[in-house]
Amino acid sequence: MENKFYQDLEVLPGILKDTLDLSLGYLNGLDGRKTAVHPTTIDWPSIPDAGLGAQQAARVFEEKFLPFIVASSGPRYWGYVTGGTTPAAIAGDWLATVFDQNTQSTISSAGDCSALLELQTVKLLLDLFGLPDDFIGGFVTGATMSNFSGLAVARQWYGKQLGIDIAREGLRRDLTIYAATPHSSSIKALAMLGIGSKNVLLVPCLPDREAMDMDALEAMLPEDEDEPFIIIASGGTVNSVDFDDMQRLKAIRSKRKCWLHIDAAFGGFAACSPAFSHLLQGWEVADSITIDFHKWLNVPYDSAIILTRKEHAQLQVQTFQNAAAPYLGDPLEKFSYLNFGPENSRRFRALPAWFSLMAYGKEGYRWLVEEDIRLARSLGEKLVNTGYFSLLAPVRLNTVCFTIADQHHDKVKNADLLAELNKEGKVFMTPTVYKGHHGIRAALVNYRTSDKDLHIAVEAMVTALKKLMQS
Repeated sequence: MENKFYQDLEVLPGILKDTLDLSLGYLNGLDGRKTAVHPTTIDWPSIPDAGLGAQQAARVFEEKFLPFIVASSGPRYWGYVTGGTTPAAIAGDWLATVFDQNTQSTISSAGDCSALLELQTVKLLLDLFGLPDDFIGGFVTGATMSNFSGLAVARQWYGKQLGIDIAREGLRRDLTIYAATPHSSSIKALAMLGIGSKNVLLVPCLPDREAMDMDALEAMLPEDEDEPFIIIASGGTVNSVDFDDMQRLKAIRSKRKCWLHIDAAFGGFAACSPAFSHLLQGWEVADSITIDFHKWLNVPYDSAIILTRKEHAQLQVQTFQNAAAPYLGDPLEKFSYLNFGPENSRRFRALPAWFSLMAYGKEGYRWLVEEDIRLARSLGEKLVNTGYFSLLAPVRLNTVCFTIADQHHDKVKNADLLAELNKEGKVFMTPTVYKGHHGIRAALVNYRTSDKDLHIAVEAMVTALKKLMQS
């Protein structure tokens, strides 16, 4: 039998060249590739007995599935706050695959030292966001796992206040959690942690806002100042990128027995711009912070970070340490991500982030953030000026939350418009609900997006709406 593994090794340069050609073909055609595709059936091949080899497998992929790959890394994919992939991030991710490191420890006895670069990347990110060197950072798959990790340590902290090691003994009582507009991933994390979503006490929002009414929060806090509690704060909400008052939260944390977790999945990047960094003033005292990188950092899916204060390091090890697994090493060794995060198998996610940070620097990300905010505001104005759409919320940062104008809404629903737009595939957005009103949400975080893309998108929306009104 021919050994396909060894055969592919002999032609590896050709395999990589073919992969490069395929990659460039996709990237160079992003502007024209559809943002939504609806395959009816796909003629999936069966697993071959002898194997095709990498080059023939790639040809089958190009024929069978490549036509259905959508432009999720393109300039008009505005649905899930998906950034593109910068050239530097592509290079870093390619090398992360080539090197295939299991990022665990900072000492070579663990098999590799890739965690050293991850720790250095954390320092670069703290500098980018203007945060002090008071945090430990670790890469995870996304905001869901980041929120899970931060709230897991918060759960351990809560137990410590009551003299309970929850990681060993389990939950013995309900936890008290306050939030105004928590992301669904935080609610999911609470479910996975066994805390339960029913323990979230919803704080009223300010009028016509998604931000927490801080007076209402203070009125809801326990009378007993020794009673511990957790706050999940928004560093940019999903619909309108609204921010809870970080300065007021900072004051509460200084006076009360409180764990402050900030979900700043993409809103954290406001810190890159002097014009918008005030929205986060006070977040430096948080106990844990979630930030996504496959959003505004423009690195490949899946990538995020959980930042936790160094003072909670022992709690974090208690939460995530591996027990009775000698081959994984001593949890008290110099530093090991095996005992500081939920995953034992950790891909070298820090590498594409490091490449991008070094390639574009503070000025590059300041430009990206401010340009996307400018484009979002321009998109909001263009939509209103058509006469066919109205905003459901002010464009505070990079997200436009809008709906079909009242005079047309009785004829066409938002869902119908989105379905029609997806048939053509020029722009992708998602449905939403804001303050009880159904709407559409467009989130701009891609470095490729330009004014030309706004024109294409708005024209596509107006054309689709007129078509539906006439049908």
